[in-house]
Formats: sequence, C-alpha cells, structure tokens
Amino acid sequence: MVRILRPFTRAVTYTRWLHLFMAIVWPAMWLFIEDEWWIWLLSAALLGLAGLVPAMRTVEGLQARLLLTDHRQDSNSEGVGDRGDSEIVAVSSVTWGDRGRTVLWLEARLVLGGLVSMLTVQLPITTQNLMVTALGDTPGDGALLRVEGHHWWYALLTPLPLTLLAAVVVGAGELITRLAGRLLGPSPAERLAAMEERTEQLLERNRIARELHDSIGHALTVAVVQAGAARAAGDPAFTDRALEAIEETGRAALVDLERVLGVLRESGRPASSRPALTEADRLLESARFSGAKVDIEVSGPLDGVPGPVSREGYRILQESLTNVLRHAGAVPVRVRIGVADDTLALEVRNPLTAGIPGPGRGSGLRGIRERAALLGGRARTGPDEGDWQVHVELPLR
Repeated sequence: MVRILRPFTRAVTYTRWLHLFMAIVWPAMWLFIEDEWWIWLLSAALLGLAGLVPAMRTVEGLQARLLLTDHRQDSNSEGVGDRGDSEIVAVSSVTWGDRGRTVLWLEARLVLGGLVSMLTVQLPITTQNLMVTALGDTPGDGALLRVEGHHWWYALLTPLPLTLLAAVVVGAGELITRLAGRLLGPSPAERLAAMEERTEQLLERNRIARELHDSIGHALTVAVVQAGAARAAGDPAFTDRALEAIEETGRAALVDLERVLGVLRESGRPASSRPALTEADRLLESARFSGAKVDIEVSGPLDGVPGPVSREGYRILQESLTNVLRHAGAVPVRVRIGVADDTLALEVRNPLTAGIPGPGRGSGLRGIRERAALLGGRARTGPDEGDWQVHVELPLR
C-alpha cells in the first residue's frame, strides 16, 4: 500500500500533471470561442511548424527539466534524477533530426495532454453521476459516459473512476517523462561530444594522478630510506648528507605538487614546465644518497629528444628508481639511456629480490606502461636473467 501511495507524496507527480495540462491551454481557449473539431488539426499543424524552429527545443527542454524531473532526487544523487535532467537537453536544434524529434515531442504532448485533460474532467463527473443515480436523482448533462438507471449499488462503483484517474495521472506522467528522455534527449552527435569531453577529463585526472604518484611517491620513498639509513648508521656526517638529500628531494616534490595543484585550481591555466631527461642527474644523485649504487650509460644527444618524450622518460626513470629503493633497497642499479634511429630506449636493471612485485602488478608499473602507450611506444617490466628489468622504447616522431 505504501508503494502504491508513494507517487502521490512526490511533488513531481503533480508538476507532470500540470505539464500535460499546459499542452492544451491555447487549443482549449479556441474551443471556448468556437467548438469545432478542426481546431485540433490546426493546433497540430501549427505545433509542427513551431517544432522546426531551432529555439523551440531549448524552450521545451527547459520546461521539461523544470516540471518532469524530480529535483529532490537530483540533489541527492549528484545530478542523476528521476530518469533525469541528464537525459533532457536544453539546447537549440542543430540538425533536421533534432527538429524532427522536437516536432514529434510537441505532437505527442498535445495528444497525451488532451487525453489526460479530458479524463481529468470526465472521470470525476462520472463519479458524481454514479452517486446521483444511486440516490434516485437524474444526472446532469456534460458527461461523455452516460449512467443509465437508478440502482443503489452504483454507490459502490463511485471509487472506480477516481482510482482510474489516479492511475492515469501517474502513468501519463511516467510516459511523458520517458518520451522527453527519448525525443528531447541528446542526439548521437551530442552524446559523442559529451563522451569525448568526459574522456578528456578522465585522461587529465589520470595524468595528474600519475604525476603525483611518481613525484610525491619518489620523494617519500627517498625520505624514508634516507631517514632509516641515517638512524642505523649513527654517523653525524652521514646523517647530514641524508638530511641534505631529504631536503633537496622534498623541495623538488613541493615544486611538482604546487604545479599540479595550480592546474587543478585553474582549469584554463597551462601546466608549467615539467622536468625532462636532461635533468636526470637529480634523480640519480637522490638514489645514490639513498644507498643505491647507480651506474649510468648515456648514448646519443638527450637535448634533441622532443619535450613530451623527454618529460615522460624522466617520469618513467623516476618511477623505476623509486621501485628499486622501495622494494630492493641499496642494490646496484644499471641505467641505460640511448637515443638512436628515431627511438629513445630506456632501461633500468637491478638484482632481483623477493620484495619486488611480479610482472604486471602495481600502479607504478601500470603507469609506466600507460605512459609508453600514450606516446606510441612499448614497455616491458619483469624478471630477466636474474635481474628486475624495466625496458621502455619511445618513438621520437
């Protein structure tokens, strides 16, 4: 019973009813002046012409959003309403397909509104006539459904027309809302544009997440390793060097954090320059201060590497060294960076230990593969001949 009565406790049920009444206001005014059947045909024809006007889609969309959707549910579900606002657009028609759907909407609203309005008037009259005839009186004129005879049991039928009216109000409201979602909803081109915009937002969020993971994760790893080593060493000179490394790494991480937060605060603000492979010495020194024995070999001109490739290569190297410090500790690390044949090759190898995750696991390794794939390159991570290997190839063009 509660479920049956629930629609009548919602304001949207009555605003939908009002929306259907509004569809026939101006035809009804004509009918008061001249009661002719052709007025409905003329109204349908004029609505068809109005639906071809691009701005009509905006007007109908705004009205449908205001009267057909449950704004209380919209606020509780972060924009997803009762078959909601998100399915009804309020923009002008661009294509003939949009105009055609607007015409269909106007005609459907006229037909459904006329039917609901007629039943809204006639069903209460039928209830009244049933009661009048049950009492032995003669019903008045104006009812489409005549009640013949005088029977006391007609009084038992009086709730039926009102129950039918309630079902008509709820059902017609649901139907007109579904039609609005179909006929006033986004076209395929609009859905594609919205999907592309959403994809761009997700890509940007993923990029920012990778930046924070790589830069802040590296800084925290270095700080933890350096602090642990300084405490274990008990050497003031070593402690001073460790604190210096922690300070330098933390300062660089703060710069990265401020840059990313600046992009988040101002969506239109271009991102400031990010570190590139030409600044890789900072990473290597940080790893060496943490106890890793880093051997690096560079072949080819790093200055000639395009900016996007050099920046992503820096982040890949940073994540690789962070993984070594986090999972293997102070172990020998071999770094090879080569620029040749329109390809940047980056390889980081270290002795395989039990603490390093298996191939394919970990958000850092996934981030390395994603960075390589975005640039059209490829990345391999995993055990290789007793070592843990990160091998990345990025095209320069």
